[in-house]
Amino acid sequence: MENNVFEQLAKKYDTEDRVELAKVIVDEVRLELNNSQSKSLIDYGSGTGLISLELSDLVDHIMLIDSSKQMTEVAESKISQRGITNAKVLYSDFTQETPEHKADIVLMSLVLLHIPDTKKILEEMFNILNHGGKLIIVDFDKNDQINHPKVHNGFSHEELRKILSEVGFKSIEIKTFHYGNRIFMNQDASMFISSSIK
Repeated sequence: MENNVFEQLAKKYDTEDRVELAKVIVDEVRLELNNSQSKSLIDYGSGTGLISLELSDLVDHIMLIDSSKQMTEVAESKISQRGITNAKVLYSDFTQETPEHKADIVLMSLVLLHIPDTKKILEEMFNILNHGGKLIIVDFDKNDQINHPKVHNGFSHEELRKILSEVGFKSIEIKTFHYGNRIFMNQDASMFISSSIK
């Protein structure tokens, strides 16, 4: 992942468009977090916390993890400004190091498309999860209009289901939940949510 791009973006990352899109994602992810009050959540690739800080009321504890130092600093200042007591921030890149953390739920929102080796990162997520834990992925559906050397052009449900299943996940559900104008590299695109149990 090109960290320096995100380092430069961090301070001005929360644009109006991103905040609007985050609201759509938060509403969808909240549905996946029923009865999670006693559970721990890791938001991997958390950015500035746009998604997970809006979910802090639904879980016992949240750890925001990002490979951009600047992003974690922005997230940290939001946590202290809002007085959120059950969230911590960690600067780390699981594509480079094996995490020692465990969680009941792992969220990856618009992160998978930035990671070249999809299967390897999903294996890392599988290992982080406690037995019976849930991996929630929000990302873009495959989009042939997108061609960029640094990102996947989205994911087909079949392709993703196959990888998740190979990694060891069970009861994999994937559905498209949002269509938006110019939301993916300035192209119209749709987003899916995937929920898989370890």
